[in-house]
Order: sequence, then structure tokens, then C-alpha cells
Amino acid sequence: MKRLNGVLVDVLAPLALFYGLRAAGVDQLIALLAGAVIPVAGGLRDLAARRRIGGVRWFVLAVMAAGVASSLLSGSPRALLLRGAVMMLALGVFLLVSVGAGRPFLYAAMDAVLDEDKQRTWRRNWDDHPPFRRLLRLCSALWAAACLLDAAVRVVLVLTLPIDAVPVAELVLLLVTLAGLVVVQRVFGRAFLHRHGLRLRGVEIAPLAAAT
Repeated sequence: MKRLNGVLVDVLAPLALFYGLRAAGVDQLIALLAGAVIPVAGGLRDLAARRRIGGVRWFVLAVMAAGVASSLLSGSPRALLLRGAVMMLALGVFLLVSVGAGRPFLYAAMDAVLDEDKQRTWRRNWDDHPPFRRLLRLCSALWAAACLLDAAVRVVLVLTLPIDAVPVAELVLLLVTLAGLVVVQRVFGRAFLHRHGLRLRGVEIAPLAAAT
């Protein structure tokens, strides 16, 4: 829950700050740069609390720094807005690479958030059920494709929409992308396992006969 709250703050707070400042008459570039303070503050908080900053936060800060530098050099807020497309592109490439790795991203992501008992079940699923391993690789590839498509759409939004409309349009795009992925993955995952005589109960893979 704490991680989810942190993600919501990183996503929603810059948006609220941007539109609040724009309503007060602040310049577009300044309002966007003000939103960049929030993930930087989060990184400093992590550093102070745990003496370290997580890899994801480092990546966000690096993309933000590149966006800020390009915006200041060009004087264009659109250069800063492109950071979202860069992040989604990098995430898509990372997910795609993970498909060919030992364990794909979706396996590692679930393993990281489960408690110890469920972690053992999750790992047993991977060791004992080849269709489960294939499903996680296919779903990781699906997420990669969705992130790459999302990045392409973001570029179009940034280059064509009025600047004030881009932040909320990007949020809507993110929600549509995530909702579509969850629905498609759920339907496809159930059908895939069913074809192989398996079913997912909670985090445990079981034969269909035993699951009924």
C-alpha cells in the first residue's frame, strides 16, 4: 500500500501542481518544471531514510534531468513533456529484453510484492509448470508491446495537442493502457491455462480437475 501511495503521489501531484500554477497564470515551462521537484524530493527522501535511492527512482530522475536540460536549452516545454514517452519507451525495451532472460519481468514483479508463503507457491508454479512459464513470458511481451505503443502515442500527443492539454491527456492514456492490459491479460491468461488443463487459484497453479 505504501508503494502504491508513492506511485500515486508521483503521478497525480505534478499534474495537480501544473494545473494549479497554470490557473494562477504561471508560464507553461515554469509550471512543468515545478512538477519536476516532486520526484526529486521523493528521491532525496528515500536517500535520507534508507541511504539509497531505488533503481526505478534513479531512472525517473535521470529522464527528468535530461528533459529539464533539453527544455532549458531549447526554451520549449514540449521537450520536457517528451520525458513520459522516453520512460515508456525504456520500460517497453526493458520488458522485451526480460522475455528472453531467465525470469521475465512479470514473474519478478509478482515475486517482489508477495509474502514469503506466497513467494514459495509462486516459485513452485514456475518450477513445476512449463505452460505457466510460457504464459508469463507471453504476458511480459504483451506489456512490452503496450508500453512501446503508449510511447508512440505520447509523442503524437506532445507534438500535436496544446501544451496545457498534454498532461491530462497523458494521464488518460496511462489509465487506458493499464486497464486494457489488465483486462486482456486476465482473459488471455485464463484461456491459455485452461487450454493446458490448468487454473490459477490465488497465486497457485492447479489442474482443472483439482480446482473444481
